[in-house]
Amino acid sequence: MTQGDLTVAAISAEEHLAFLQGQRSASFLQTPAWPSVKPEWRAESIGWREPGGALVGAGLVLHRPIPRLRRYTLAYLPEGPVLDWEEASATGLGRWLDPMTAHLKKGGAFGIRMGPRVETRRWTAAQVKEGLADPAVRTLRDVPTDVDPVGARVTEHLATHGWRDQHAPQGFGSGQPQYTFAVPLAGRDEEDVLRGMNQQWRRNIKKADKSGVVVTTTDGLDGDSLARFHALYVETAARDHFTPRPLPYFRQMAQAMNTESPDRLRLFLATHDDDLVAATIYARVGAHTWYLYGASSTAKRDVRGSNAVQWAMLREALSAGADVYDMRGITSTLDADDSHVGLVQFKVGTGGEAVETVGEWDLPLNLPLYKAFDLYMKRRG
Repeated sequence: MTQGDLTVAAISAEEHLAFLQGQRSASFLQTPAWPSVKPEWRAESIGWREPGGALVGAGLVLHRPIPRLRRYTLAYLPEGPVLDWEEASATGLGRWLDPMTAHLKKGGAFGIRMGPRVETRRWTAAQVKEGLADPAVRTLRDVPTDVDPVGARVTEHLATHGWRDQHAPQGFGSGQPQYTFAVPLAGRDEEDVLRGMNQQWRRNIKKADKSGVVVTTTDGLDGDSLARFHALYVETAARDHFTPRPLPYFRQMAQAMNTESPDRLRLFLATHDDDLVAATIYARVGAHTWYLYGASSTAKRDVRGSNAVQWAMLREALSAGADVYDMRGITSTLDADDSHVGLVQFKVGTGGEAVETVGEWDLPLNLPLYKAFDLYMKRRG
């Protein structure tokens, strides 16, 4: 890339999407379609240009207004922006972030929140298992591993230039997860992925097949299939004590995402003797695939529908030429007494890796308004 001042300005949704289509990996939360799922936020696509006019970065900004002062907003870039962070950290992050800050401040932002998908640490399945087996280990950070130099440079820049880390040390925060679990797929086939799983996962996949579990898939726009998923999802929410999203949310997400790209979102249904036993929502942007939402029945858990549907999504990701199957959020806990550790144990059985990113950071631009908005959000809970 040539040196020189970069500029940041609004770009069209079409140019934004075209830029993303040239990337191997970009978050579904950074697609122009995502704002249709979040209508309470005003959306803006922004782009970074070289002096010659070439587009070298893009970001989806969701503007959350202050009540009664709607011209002032928190400018939020969920899992973005989409930049070459290795290049940016090498050439000076101020060259990239300063024009973004100036553009958003000019547009009325009292603060910026962003969560770049920049890796800081990674732990193999073997390392995670060793940590789980060691009573002295409480979190992933207690397990020695290499620190990614790009992530280290980005974190250092943010910490020394007024940005504030938004992630709590433990538990899921209000934003996007800092810790995720992902199965690397580049250069692998089904046999290799199966060999990487633990014995219990392989046994459960075989048991589901022998029990007659059948997994079907749809593009997610089938109203009846989505309604069946949602009913099971509500059952799962009651059992696992979380608040479910309403059915219209999923209908809008499916409509918006698949209108933008027909293969963006897929729905997987696992049935046994016509009974729905597990269901999931899968997404793909470029060579990055995700397990977004999952549901399972309390009855017939012994037929292992959850393992069957995960294996079906993994096979779909492999057939699509994906580099990674992203199972989304985990906490950093490896403490056997922590209620969140079961999620880590389930996901580590796939043979994947735990990934830490730089997380979400805030840059206050108007401190009184930023503090007032922060207090408002805390009171809302």
